[in-house]
Amino acid sequence: MSDQQPAVPRYQQIAEELRAAIASGEYPPGSRIPGENALMQLYGVARNTARQALAVLKDAGLTEARKGSGVYVRVDRLIRRNAVKRLAAQQWGEGKSIWEADLSDQVPVAVDLAVEEVDVPKELAAVMELSLESRVWRRSRTYEVDGRPVNRAVSYLPADLVAGTAIVQPDTGPGGTYARLAEVGHAPAHFREEVRVRMPLPEEARLLDLPAATPVILIVRVARDAEGRVVEVNHMTMDATRYVLEYDFSS
Repeated sequence: MSDQQPAVPRYQQIAEELRAAIASGEYPPGSRIPGENALMQLYGVARNTARQALAVLKDAGLTEARKGSGVYVRVDRLIRRNAVKRLAAQQWGEGKSIWEADLSDQVPVAVDLAVEEVDVPKELAAVMELSLESRVWRRSRTYEVDGRPVNRAVSYLPADLVAGTAIVQPDTGPGGTYARLAEVGHAPAHFREEVRVRMPLPEEARLLDLPAATPVILIVRVARDAEGRVVEVNHMTMDATRYVLEYDFSS
């Protein structure tokens, strides 16, 4: 029985060299790396080998192809999500977006926005303390930062609370949904978030344009008003490579 290790495919060797060059800063974020033609010439390999090497880097989330321009090292700005700060009443109560607590220099772009009245999902009826015959308004959107999707959020709100308000419109106005809830006497007063991490479902990977083997962070938030009524349930699916979850509070 031979102890000899199997040879590493040439494309993987090339990918590892490029990965090391990216890690060392030889190719910093945003810089262009050698494309197929350059790799063929540099390493004396066939086009398919060069293509496979570049695919390894793309699947690892290290690079992105720009049509007609080349292959570049990805620039991914980390989003520091401070749950305590972003949900504070003084944030949305002053007409600010809760995103301003995460990114002070820009507000993410919401795309694929859909607002519709639906039957309460069976799995949420108990959480929202509603009967199965109840109706809710569902707000679905994908948030993009620097032109890349980072978060898919779907909110559910009791129909009898929000019907006729700006919450059922695409643009909820300054301060967003929570400011509008406050205007109708149901300001969020208590939040509970559950956090877990897993690999994405195919549809989640498509919506967030995730490279292979990229996990997602799942956050489910339940908001209640001062009387204890559930006023919102929000399901968030986030690119785990883009987020730092930060908790800053005093005992």
